[in-house]
Amino acid sequence: MQFSAAATANGSPYSSISRIAFLSNLLTTDVSALKTPQLNWNSATNFCICRSSLTPKKPSPAFSTPKVSTSDDSSKTQLLNLIDEDEDVVRQARRSADWKAARAHYENGIVYQGRVEGSNGGGLLIRFYSLVGFLPYPQLSPSHSCKEPDKSIQEIAKALTGTLISVKVIHAEEEKRKLIFSEKEATWSKYSNSVKVGNIYEARVGSVEDYGAFAHLRFPDGSYHITGLVHVSEVSWDLVQDVRDILNEGDEVKVKVIGVDRNKSRVTLSIKQLEEDPLLETLEKVIPQDDSGGSSSDGTSDYVIEPLPGLETIVQELQREDGVIDVKITRQGFEKRVVSQDLQLWLSNAPPNGNQFTLLARAGRQVQEIQLVTSLDQDGIKFALQRVLERVP
Repeated sequence: MQFSAAATANGSPYSSISRIAFLSNLLTTDVSALKTPQLNWNSATNFCICRSSLTPKKPSPAFSTPKVSTSDDSSKTQLLNLIDEDEDVVRQARRSADWKAARAHYENGIVYQGRVEGSNGGGLLIRFYSLVGFLPYPQLSPSHSCKEPDKSIQEIAKALTGTLISVKVIHAEEEKRKLIFSEKEATWSKYSNSVKVGNIYEARVGSVEDYGAFAHLRFPDGSYHITGLVHVSEVSWDLVQDVRDILNEGDEVKVKVIGVDRNKSRVTLSIKQLEEDPLLETLEKVIPQDDSGGSSSDGTSDYVIEPLPGLETIVQELQREDGVIDVKITRQGFEKRVVSQDLQLWLSNAPPNGNQFTLLARAGRQVQEIQLVTSLDQDGIKFALQRVLERVP
């Protein structure tokens, strides 16, 4: 049996598929037959029948090793090397196919049940067919830490080893061998549709940052599946210098959903909006009714009220707007607590009196009421205020 010149081109017989068939054929061939010369049946001089050929051969032991010459050993080694090469080809083909599958999972947002193979200092090792990817600890669902708050993240990771968790591929790059998963994204796909603006949840405070606090929402099944952000401005109606003065990790709070960004998988929460704005709640208390604040009951001032810093310019600009007839500061008062040091201006939710609307201005503890006479409706006033605030530095 011989190799043809075409079959051995580039030092590798046949293609990767035909090579496997070729190897299978060789391995089932008696190696000693490779050295047996052919008989010339037309010559009477070399024709003979050996008795041994007519005698049945004794069966070989089940695990006996055939005796071959040194050249046969070399052939055997060559064959085994070829087998190893083919196993590498198969493994590489499978890995390449699995990388394609990973990219398909990423592009289509497919949720995958991945086995946790282990963990290291930064996250979990997740099995994806023949590949092993990485899930950073921040991408774990909050349900684990909320279920066992006394355990460290490393202890939680160790307990998860050997289990299956739902994950999404969030990065797949074969060239750099980067395969990254997120359990949070998989959880978002399952539970986010039930999260609506205006919903109120029991929540547990997670990490607390300078800009706000993250809160884990508790769902009807008793688990905490989705995390939202309570911005520092939504923590309290009081002026908040440091969120940590009010909230700490592990605190149980009630929150209101005020925003959902489904494209970015983000939920915006508020604690303070579960309470009425104390200014609107006690407007008639902070602005005296006995005229001690500097105004009479008919709205005519006994003395000129000094506008809040920056308010005078806004009033002047507002009077230039089409449809605005008159703008006048009518009353002022002081709150018991500071909500914001910055000037805040908004349209009161008090019902209008004919064509007269009420604006409220607040800075520090001081509150001023502004009467706006206009032919504009409520939406028109809001647009006018936006234009004014864009012009005022």
